[in-house]
Amino acid sequence: MAAAGGHSANYFLQSVPGLEQVPIHVLSSTVVALLLIVTTFVARLQLTSSMKSPGGGIIPDEKLTYRNFFEILAEKLYGMTQMVLGHHEALIYFPLLATIFVYIFFCNLMGLIPGFGGSTDNINQTLAMGLFAFIFYNLVGFKAHGAAYLKHFLGPVLWLAPLMLIIELASHIFRPLSLGIRLRANMTADHAVLASFSDLAPIFIPVIFMGLGVFVSFMQAFVFTLMTMVYISLSASHDH
Repeated sequence: MAAAGGHSANYFLQSVPGLEQVPIHVLSSTVVALLLIVTTFVARLQLTSSMKSPGGGIIPDEKLTYRNFFEILAEKLYGMTQMVLGHHEALIYFPLLATIFVYIFFCNLMGLIPGFGGSTDNINQTLAMGLFAFIFYNLVGFKAHGAAYLKHFLGPVLWLAPLMLIIELASHIFRPLSLGIRLRANMTADHAVLASFSDLAPIFIPVIFMGLGVFVSFMQAFVFTLMTMVYISLSASHDH
């Protein structure tokens, strides 16, 4: 099954002249980035068109449309961001968090499409995402607290500071590793299961597991985004 990142997926994407030596996860993530650019452009055109309508874009479409789908997704994701970060921080960080969610979700879905390899099957890709989240939430901490952010690593008691420093550093270093490894392991397992059952019964059974794969793709994007929200909340909190 190509969706599991097998040889057929590599052959399909890497058969383009000049791309034979490009890693499959790089090709897949590039395709996702291009799709998101096109999606954003189409969404912007529809938003502009709806704002010129008699309702001014305030009244939603009666049926489920391209616009409605992304409005529902954005509304639910923004509500979750508000619950975790609060109203003020949600306004600041929601665009980035929504981008992370959509990007990971589409990268996960790529692994379900025959002929394409999922970039989140590659540990380099997922660790890079985890590292990005790690760098970003620490930058948020320094922005919110300045140099005083470093006191968070020392604990509330001075004589325990050396021990707390080791514990806190280990905890923070483990965060990007856990984000990257969890995402990669779950998506690799999901695509492997889909590939196995597709080989055994290639007609009807794969539909069930592709539906399950869409659910897993959504949940893994959700978990990664939620954990990033929590880390941002902890670093920006004034309760250190």
